[in-house]
Amino acid sequence: MKERVYVCHTYYHVFVTFLKEMNLPNEKRGQAALVLSSLSNDFENIKERIEETGLFAEVKEFDEKREDYFPQLKKWRQDAGNFLGNLWNRIRFTREYARLEEEFIPLDFREYGDIYVYCDSDPIGYYLNQKKIPYHAMEDGLNCLKYFDMARYDNRKCFRLKAFLSRQLNLLFVQNGYGKYCIDMEVNDISAIHYPCPRYVEVPRQALMDGLKEEDKKLILRAFVRDRAKLERLTEECGKTEDKILILTQPLCSLDIREKIFRDIIDMFEPEGRIFIKAHPRDALNYEERFPEYMQFDPVMPMELLNFFPGLRFKKVVSVFTEIEELGFADNIVRLGADFMDRYEDPLTHRQNEQI
Repeated sequence: MKERVYVCHTYYHVFVTFLKEMNLPNEKRGQAALVLSSLSNDFENIKERIEETGLFAEVKEFDEKREDYFPQLKKWRQDAGNFLGNLWNRIRFTREYARLEEEFIPLDFREYGDIYVYCDSDPIGYYLNQKKIPYHAMEDGLNCLKYFDMARYDNRKCFRLKAFLSRQLNLLFVQNGYGKYCIDMEVNDISAIHYPCPRYVEVPRQALMDGLKEEDKKLILRAFVRDRAKLERLTEECGKTEDKILILTQPLCSLDIREKIFRDIIDMFEPEGRIFIKAHPRDALNYEERFPEYMQFDPVMPMELLNFFPGLRFKKVVSVFTEIEELGFADNIVRLGADFMDRYEDPLTHRQNEQI
């Protein structure tokens, strides 16, 4: 049996996977498989760069399909008009989705001793549970359950019943630790989660960062940085500026409203220092085109990599919802949060935990 496999949906997932593998003994490295799902992220040519590091035995691409790819699933998403009818539809949807997804699965997961899945709310979670394949779930983003408990939000009506039908009977599927074949779920900080699940296992990301050696950091930079010379010029320019403000973007709202959001944020903080922008990897707004007057970091590079440059510090790092409490390169952090977003969209859109 092969050692382990990771299913990643974002650059951040891949970064955490690097951290986990690099905290293993040297003799354990190079034995894992890495699966890159195209469901929500364009990984471009990172597969080749990862393969060049030699950290993984194999790197696979996964053409994971959303439910709207399969028109035959639509009938199981229709409102039956009553609770039992909707419950039956969901049971059928759960089984059919897993069955239809099977032809796109890039490897035989039964060959691996340990399976780690980020975002088991995606089709891979349905597939593994219906195929009765045990796996470890992984937190999607840093402390993401602190602000958006997706399992409870998606199942906020009769949650306990739905969790029972998932956890005990496998009739339907509830993500984030409530699937029957989910062994456990790794999270950064259990104390930050309002509704902890018995299966949550705390694995602090900072401890994994602290375990890196200098050669590990260089290897990570080789994998994630597309233009090393450009990054070095940018960090050198940062070093010449005393008061620096880093703005972290996110794929919020429509593109026109999103542009207004970040123009407003820049207007708020520009009087305090020079603005630098780090766009989110899945943010489709072209910031280089819309904000050419500001220096910008490569969107696909995880912001945590800025910790690898000892002399690089920012007076403030500003985000809307991104968790930024543990950034070592920030003197001050500003998370604008839900009150700020209320100005731009219906509060129900982003105040999910308040609706649970």
